[in-house]
Amino acid sequence: MMKQNKNYNKLEDFLSSSLQTHTHLHIDLYRNQIGNAGVSGLGSALAQCTNLSNLTLVLGFNQISHAGASDLGSALAQCTNLLNLTLNLYGNQIGHAGASSLGSALAQCTNLSNLTLKLQQKQFIYCFGL
Repeated sequence: MMKQNKNYNKLEDFLSSSLQTHTHLHIDLYRNQIGNAGVSGLGSALAQCTNLSNLTLVLGFNQISHAGASDLGSALAQCTNLLNLTLNLYGNQIGHAGASSLGSALAQCTNLSNLTLKLQQKQFIYCFGL
């Protein structure tokens, strides 16, 4: 299967794409103020990317709370073919509850072999026991 790299900087463009064809995605929504509703919609769309193996999500400074992080984690847990994930969530308000939900959901990604989390908040160091 040929590698198909797709880059998106607008949530609407990604949501209107052919979701099932994506294998390698880079979605950069830095400072787009998508909030919980936007990240929930993003998560629902990602869950439909049944062939997705590599994903980079840049979601820094988007007013995402614990509810949005939980929704995103639940959606990513449905990406059964995901091998490599880079997730940037710095500058949001996901707190301990969101970090815990996200971590629990990512633990369900049994094929995930490479995970990079960029959280840049001391609260997560305590939450994940690092």
